[in-house]
Amino acid sequence: MGIVSVSIPKSLLEEVDRYTREQGFANRSEIIRQALRAYMSEGKRLGEARGEITATITTIYHKGARTGQIADIQHSYSDIVLTFLHTHVEKGYCIEIIVARGDSQVMKKFISALKSNKQVSEVKVTLL
Repeated sequence: MGIVSVSIPKSLLEEVDRYTREQGFANRSEIIRQALRAYMSEGKRLGEARGEITATITTIYHKGARTGQIADIQHSYSDIVLTFLHTHVEKGYCIEIIVARGDSQVMKKFISALKSNKQVSEVKVTLL
């Protein structure tokens, strides 16, 4: 088995350790392997999508983030964004739930733009 070294913020490591204990994972490696499998499975499903698709895209970012960047991305893809909900949640984070429908290739570019934005801490895609 290969070994990979990853640097993550202390607060995230504390969450990983807490969740590892709560969910009964043997160690950090197990929880990280499981998370990677889930992430790649979601990506594979999106990668295999063809034609017009509908999706919900949930983004989480720190309330202090430059929301203009995130809004600019959404505006760049306004032809597929049907609606979105923005709310403030605990620990100073914002959640946006975007409902989008359009060509799968355009949707993939939109999701990629959100995921590659350093202001966004998490993106979860659900294909309908």
